[in-house]
Amino acid sequence: MRKIVLISCVSKKLSHKAKAEDLYKSPLFKYSLEYAKSLRPDVIFILSAEYGLLPLDKEIEPYNKTLNKMSEKEIRIWANNVISQLEERADLQKDEIIFFAGQKYRKYLIPHIKNYKIPLEKLSIGGQLNYLKTKLKNALIK
Repeated sequence: MRKIVLISCVSKKLSHKAKAEDLYKSPLFKYSLEYAKSLRPDVIFILSAEYGLLPLDKEIEPYNKTLNKMSEKEIRIWANNVISQLEERADLQKDEIIFFAGQKYRKYLIPHIKNYKIPLEKLSIGGQLNYLKTKLKNALIK
């Protein structure tokens, strides 16, 4: 069983081409990524509205696409694409998938995944930031 972390993209980005892990600038993304790395997963991917399943080291151009402005039909198509990409890299029946992503990014993916966790579920953005900061601080103390 492998551990795979999925982090959703965010709107705040650099204005130039960069590695995916460096492109996104919001505090929530940065803390989510730092905490995800502390979990020592086998792999971390970004759930990108534009690119689908995005490896951290892939160089990409900034974009303005967001699931928040997509219809349910478009989100389903996006999710089906992500599931296809994920199936090439993971065993959706055995691997543990950890989501650091909002409901829009998860809802059509979760039915395909047997073993998943959502650590930030039901927390406000402020609550998510506090959770991540506390977890990271505790990880540094250990």
